[in-house]
Amino acid sequence: QSVLNPNLEIDGLLRTMYDPRIALANQVSSQLTEHFGDKVYRTIIPRNVRLAEAPSHGLPVLEYDRRSRGAVSYLALAGELIRRAEQKISTAGAETVTA
Repeated sequence: QSVLNPNLEIDGLLRTMYDPRIALANQVSSQLTEHFGDKVYRTIIPRNVRLAEAPSHGLPVLEYDRRSRGAVSYLALAGELIRRAEQKISTAGAETVTA
């Protein structure tokens, strides 16, 4: 970061291939939230067969199976990213007005 892009910031951490039946997955998820707080996206991308199948058919999951848990999760992530961006913009605008 210091060499390539000193202004680079991590916007958030995304939990993917998550399987709640696996104890380690739950433990790591909890630790991420404890350590990084709001930096961890609320959306979790589950381990999902349709997500794994889509690339082998040459399709994005939203075209392959829009109703799959994986596709719905990625749509939820998109919404979360938009909300975060809107919050940053409104916060930056408020700081500019008060400065």
